[in-house]
Amino acid sequence: MNEDYIMVLCSAPDSTEAENIAEQILEQKLAACITMQPNVYSFYHWHGEVQKDREVLMMIKTRGQLFDELNQAIKRMHSYETPEIIALPVKDGDRQYLSWIDQVT
Repeated sequence: MNEDYIMVLCSAPDSTEAENIAEQILEQKLAACITMQPNVYSFYHWHGEVQKDREVLMMIKTRGQLFDELNQAIKRMHSYETPEIIALPVKDGDRQYLSWIDQVT
């Protein structure tokens, strides 16, 4: 990934799994901050049917060059067969905050 900074969206089935993933990602210094939004409703196609689930959405702030390693780490820990892992570029941000991301990852 070429973007300097990204926010990765990843949903998990519950807060226990989301917290486990978040703690390990932070321990591995693959992200600076992970914000969690509980009780997100996801509607999606899966195996030919429309599904609806309550999930926890993780918003993972990191450097773009860490995406591949972060992606693989999430896949190793995640219980879903095909977890949602979507990277969005950070177009701009507070310089102090972006510098902090550099310092801690």
